[in-house]
Amino acid sequence: MLRAIAEEGYTQPTPIQAQAIPAVLAGRDLLGAAQTGTGKTASFTLPMLQLLARTKLGLSSTRHPVRSLVLVPTRELAVQVQESVCAYGRHLKLRAAVIYGGVGFKPQADVLRRTVDIVVATPGRLLDHVEQKTIDLRQVEILVLDEADRMLDMGFIHDIRRVLALLPAERQNLLFSATFPDAVRTLAAGFMRDPVTVEVARRNTPIELIGQVVHPVDKDRKRELLAHLVNANDWQQVLVFTRTKHGANRLSEQLERDGIEASAIHGNKSQPQRMRALKRFKDCELQVLVATDIAARGLDIEALPHVVNYDLPHVPEDYVHRIGRTGRAGEPGLAVSLLSSEDRHLLRDIERLIDRSIEQQVVPGFEPGVGYHTETHEPEQRRAPRPRSGPRHKATPGAAQRKPQRTMRAPQPPARSTRRKKRRDQEQRALPATSSERAQQMVLRDQLEHHRRQEEEGHGKSRTRGRAKGKPLAALFASPRGRVA
Repeated sequence: MLRAIAEEGYTQPTPIQAQAIPAVLAGRDLLGAAQTGTGKTASFTLPMLQLLARTKLGLSSTRHPVRSLVLVPTRELAVQVQESVCAYGRHLKLRAAVIYGGVGFKPQADVLRRTVDIVVATPGRLLDHVEQKTIDLRQVEILVLDEADRMLDMGFIHDIRRVLALLPAERQNLLFSATFPDAVRTLAAGFMRDPVTVEVARRNTPIELIGQVVHPVDKDRKRELLAHLVNANDWQQVLVFTRTKHGANRLSEQLERDGIEASAIHGNKSQPQRMRALKRFKDCELQVLVATDIAARGLDIEALPHVVNYDLPHVPEDYVHRIGRTGRAGEPGLAVSLLSSEDRHLLRDIERLIDRSIEQQVVPGFEPGVGYHTETHEPEQRRAPRPRSGPRHKATPGAAQRKPQRTMRAPQPPARSTRRKKRRDQEQRALPATSSERAQQMVLRDQLEHHRRQEEEGHGKSRTRGRAKGKPLAALFASPRGRVA
């Protein structure tokens, strides 16, 4: 394994590797938090390979169990981790497999039927293989949860718990994440035993080598400003983040019309399409790769110089993950954010999280409009629900003291009187024309009214008898003065 590390060009461990590797080799459970791009993947891959290489199982290939399981949130991260396992363990007699959704099930099942020591998987596809009985997790020795915060954000908590229930009780647990919110600690407390905590930097902070700048701009000029920055600065490799899949498609098509080689990756793209676009971007055949947060998680692009937040994320921690795609392995990088007026509250949340202010620079020719600094925006999730009834106007402070303004509208008749008038008019129109017919009609009405009253009296008596059935016997024969007759 040392030969493979030397072939990869590594000479000194990063801070997270220097602290995590000894604890993992000692057999301890571990919580590892480090900034994105600091060698977090190698900090669990290297000791995991060494531990598995120490012990050899004397089982035939047909009964060879999965000995290590690595759970990741996205396909791209699964591929990255599997590539690291294969690179560091190329001289070891250990086999690894990667399974994720979006591709054929049968080829993965065929691989799992052979000798596989390490499985890197996304939770959903892993459970598919469990249900089809193509994988056996009863002898897993090491469990790794990578990017645990993202798995929680994506709603994988129930899948994770189902996987934990399938594993043996005696195992080593490793949990790694770029950010370390309290929800991750709560999850770890449920299945880890006295874990060692390795936190080499303050939580939720970006790498210091990453330059950060914000360009205020009107929303309808964002695309124009992005094209200007790419062309004017001769950016050759730019990763751009949008909030939605539709927005990623639209932006990449607009950049193509501007003469910029661009492509989009997101959850609606098939895995071959995503891999093809990512390969072109890594080979510098694409200037701009437009991605959503989920699709870009786990992208490992060597010496990526520029990251652009076309839309600021709603979750502040996602900002740290986004800009962590640059500034990796000690290389400097630049993170640019295009800020429209309605996203200023998102910038305040990000600055509060990273505990620093980000420099704002207005690009000449793209100055925001007059209402940019005066427009206020309240996050949608913080708005109180509108009552279903009551006045439609929005209450303001001091509204109770102000007199209502008179309007020039004519007074409207009550709704009930209007209905009565319409009914009376209809009755009058329905009366027969001749006097004899009118007399017969009146007699018929009186008879119907008499029958209706008799029915109401009959219902009242039956209810009275029903209530009397529940009274005591003495009360049924009581005289008006209260004495028993």
